[in-house]
Amino acid sequence: MSLWQFAQPQLRDLVAYEPGKPIEDVARELGLRPDQIIKLASNENPLGPSPAALRAMHEMLERAHFYPDGGGYYLRHAIAEKHGLKMENVILGNGSNEIIEFIGHAFLRPGDEVIAAKHAFIVYTLMATLFGAKTVEVDDPNFSHDLPAMAAAITPRTRQLFIANPNNPTGTIVGQAEIDAFMQAVPEHVTVIFDEAYYEFLNHPPDTLKYVREGRNVVVLRTFSKIQGLANLRIGYGLASQELIEILQKTRQPFNVNGIAQAGALAGLGDVAHQRRTKEVNDEGRAYLQAEFAAMRIEFVPSYANFVLVKVGNGKAVFEALLQRGLIVRPMAGYKLPEWLRVSVGTMEQNRAFIAAMREILGEARSAL
Repeated sequence: MSLWQFAQPQLRDLVAYEPGKPIEDVARELGLRPDQIIKLASNENPLGPSPAALRAMHEMLERAHFYPDGGGYYLRHAIAEKHGLKMENVILGNGSNEIIEFIGHAFLRPGDEVIAAKHAFIVYTLMATLFGAKTVEVDDPNFSHDLPAMAAAITPRTRQLFIANPNNPTGTIVGQAEIDAFMQAVPEHVTVIFDEAYYEFLNHPPDTLKYVREGRNVVVLRTFSKIQGLANLRIGYGLASQELIEILQKTRQPFNVNGIAQAGALAGLGDVAHQRRTKEVNDEGRAYLQAEFAAMRIEFVPSYANFVLVKVGNGKAVFEALLQRGLIVRPMAGYKLPEWLRVSVGTMEQNRAFIAAMREILGEARSAL
């Protein structure tokens, strides 16, 4: 007897999310020390957390025997103040992914529809499937969201629509005028989720919070995993109208965000110098990678985030060749892009090591032809 006959039917064909390969796994497989591995796979901050965040987390370790603040009062208050909102407009999540799950619990029923771009973050489809909803993928010419086409795809069964801006894994953005025109066409029954994990890397980010202030059916997602360098803590937040946050709070488990994460996030939020330095390192590194790809005549998607999507031919083979050299990047076959890799921006030393390896690997491939 198989337990599958009792399980939710939508789980049978669901492909689980596959994260970037951990440094420890590669080090063990190659017989190397972890510090000999360069990971450019998961869009992490190469500078690490802010010193202020590290101090706050160390202090909070002394209180590890207490439960955390279940309501996240101080962190929610600080986030609200930063964005000119009220604390009641903020919800915390165990990563911003958990807030996507909250929205699903609140609004998705079997047979509903969720709209996302063809090459958008795969978790949107995974979450929709878990709730028995259908994902409607809309083509994204030049790897960028086609907002008019997404608006046209809305039906009475549509409940959620995701706009990742910048988009992962393509690094593209849609601007304010496009968003404003799109929002005029969205009916009230559709929750629009602006996933802005890479928002802080933009020079001139569009203002989506104005829709929160207007009380629209909108959730803006942000995270501490990227520019804050706190990916290991799994902490993010959502910004929405007070009524919408009130609904989402009812789907949340008690103590879903641990106290050490809250302490680190609160301190990191105030460390503007660390965020500025991270952005400077990212801007320099991204420009370098894109210039090198252009010099090698390798196709890439100009990025606004902390990664670049690059076309290398046989993505799996190049990924494996890089892996053998102690470099971890992200193959894109799971996003229906088998010829592409996504490489995160690292320190300049790491970026140069990656480019040197790419030149070597592509040179070997051309010699074999």
